[in-house]
Amino acid sequence: MAAIQEFEIPKKNIYCDWQSGKDFDRPAYQKLLKRLKRGDLLVIKSIDRLGRNYDEILRQWQHITKEIEADIVVIDMTLLDTRNHDQNLTGTLIADLVLQILAYVAQTERDFIKQRQQEGIKAARDRGVKFGRPENKVPAGFEEMCDRYLSGQITVRKAAEMMHMPPSTFYRKARAKRLALESECQMVDFSERSC
Repeated sequence: MAAIQEFEIPKKNIYCDWQSGKDFDRPAYQKLLKRLKRGDLLVIKSIDRLGRNYDEILRQWQHITKEIEADIVVIDMTLLDTRNHDQNLTGTLIADLVLQILAYVAQTERDFIKQRQQEGIKAARDRGVKFGRPENKVPAGFEEMCDRYLSGQITVRKAAEMMHMPPSTFYRKARAKRLALESECQMVDFSERSC
């Protein structure tokens, strides 16, 4: 925020996205695009704050500068300042090349982040790390209550109520037990046939 203070932008015209720049379906960015009009100035700290998708950065840059006809200033790269309308062809070429290189770097960095994340997840799984919420332990007496439910002696609601569990949790765990039992039975049948 300190970097944009020199532009004296009113607080109501500052848009912050709190999600990844992998695409441009970000709420604050979409709101900004709707309000942006000809002659406005879009100030961005660095090109990777605009986005991290090479093709989409170039497309959005073109949309803002050519279709909306607003200007863009990238604070960290003075060459990317479209307010210089009197640029000669060489200046425009250099600015376009810099934009393409920086967009490429932003996309590449995103790809590296994804790759490192996947490698980290795989390494953690190989070490036995479990992701997600820890599984709830079944209460004492669950096996007996599950057998009663599976044999039709009691409803899932009644069994869950007696176990002080939500019916969906009881059903899911009872179903897992039933599937495990069926799997064991199939293995026993197969081994008996092979004898």
